[in-house]
Amino acid sequence: MEESLIDWSRAQFALTAMYHWIFVPLTLGLGFIVAIMETMYVKTGSDFWKKTTKYWMTLFAINFAIGVATGIIMEFEFGTNWANYSWFVGDIFGAPLAVEGILAFFMESTFFAVMFFGWDKVDKKFHLLSTWLVAIGSNLSALWILVANGWMQYPVGMHFNPNTVRNEMMNFWDILFSPVAVSKFLHTLGSGYVMAALFVVGVSSWYLLKNRDVVFAKKSMLVGATFGLITSLFLALSGDESAHQVAHKQPVKLAAMEGLYKGKEGAGLVAVGLLNPNKALNNDENPFLFDIEIPYILSILSYHKTNAFVPGLEDLVYGNEKYNIMGAAEKIEKGKIALEALQSYKEAKKDANEEASKAAQTTLEEYMPYFGYGYLKKPEDIVAPVATTFYAFHIMVWLGGWFIILFAFVLFFLTKKEIQKYPLLLKAAFWSIPLGYIAGEAGWVVAEVGRQPWAIQDLMPVGIAATHISTTNVMISFFLFATLFTTLLIAEIKIMTKQIKIGPDGGH
Repeated sequence: MEESLIDWSRAQFALTAMYHWIFVPLTLGLGFIVAIMETMYVKTGSDFWKKTTKYWMTLFAINFAIGVATGIIMEFEFGTNWANYSWFVGDIFGAPLAVEGILAFFMESTFFAVMFFGWDKVDKKFHLLSTWLVAIGSNLSALWILVANGWMQYPVGMHFNPNTVRNEMMNFWDILFSPVAVSKFLHTLGSGYVMAALFVVGVSSWYLLKNRDVVFAKKSMLVGATFGLITSLFLALSGDESAHQVAHKQPVKLAAMEGLYKGKEGAGLVAVGLLNPNKALNNDENPFLFDIEIPYILSILSYHKTNAFVPGLEDLVYGNEKYNIMGAAEKIEKGKIALEALQSYKEAKKDANEEASKAAQTTLEEYMPYFGYGYLKKPEDIVAPVATTFYAFHIMVWLGGWFIILFAFVLFFLTKKEIQKYPLLLKAAFWSIPLGYIAGEAGWVVAEVGRQPWAIQDLMPVGIAATHISTTNVMISFFLFATLFTTLLIAEIKIMTKQIKIGPDGGH
């Protein structure tokens, strides 16, 4: 398949996914923040908390509506742009997406109507229940989508059927509770919660800088910063588990995240670094023009041992006998054996040769773990784009650290009742809203770019997964989607900005 078609198909899906993630995380976190605020209203009976809840609920609703549109388009792209992928693993990948649509999405959509329109039509407690169910439903939607994505990163619970050339689900629970899926779900949700907390704290900071709705802003900020500090600490802990899973299941991604070319025992974590653009596999250039490394931390994060060996890109590409690491060349040969066995099986079945078909199936099952490698041309093809993965990872980590510090400072000065004396802190909180989105997008870049060339880890490269369609059609749809999504984003920002300027009192 031509490279330009694959690249444009990837670009289109990346565009859709990245725009979708602009809208989704705010929904995930703001739903719970609104539910917390309404709980305070129901407990205290205070009209202040009712007004506060309604204000943030309006912003939630604006974001929710636009997020749904981008998500639907992204799911359709699996059929239009990635038909080979959908055929190969549709029986597995489609199951969590179906559950998401049938259960979680219908649940949040149904109770959203009650939450938004039912203030004077239903009992206070039932309305509160509806708000909580919308928040939970949004997160359940994310669960099933992230389970599907986690399966792509670490395929489990399935069996390859050579008769249909499809993977079939064998154990739903293995897929749902895969350690990669669980860590991805928790870490991704954590990032959404932090982003929503930054939004609430940042918007509240704007009111304080304008000396408007001061009580409303401080109370909202208190809820947002408390929620943000708790979830940002949780985000750091779940990030540690994610790194541990990546080290075991996707070691090439980990090596790219750290710019690690030669493996080492007691490997340090690069805190700050500038990659050397002249560095390549098996040359003598230093990987970094400049770096500051924290000793032993990478080994600890990866294997929970200070002196554990962390393989580098060269170990994974060319092999390392000392540490029993198989090189990519050997995996490619095993993959070719698997592909040949599949072809032999199909021919034997066609000729009604049962003995030959059983022998071919036995060989296929033995070498199936390397199936996808058979499509690669050379060992170096397993290496993800190092610079993109490295910088995205470190931007995400540094911003995550900043968010913890920001929430802690905001809470400290709020409790001291002096936060308005520090306009620099309020401005930092306001301008941290876009930083939350940058951190979230950087996390997805690490997850998806870092696992290239795989659509499904070790089983299917992206070049095989793409649909055989006209490159021109993909290019046209790319620019159409870019225009549509940008228009939606501009519309949301304008509507949100207008609503924020109106304020909690509706402009009165």
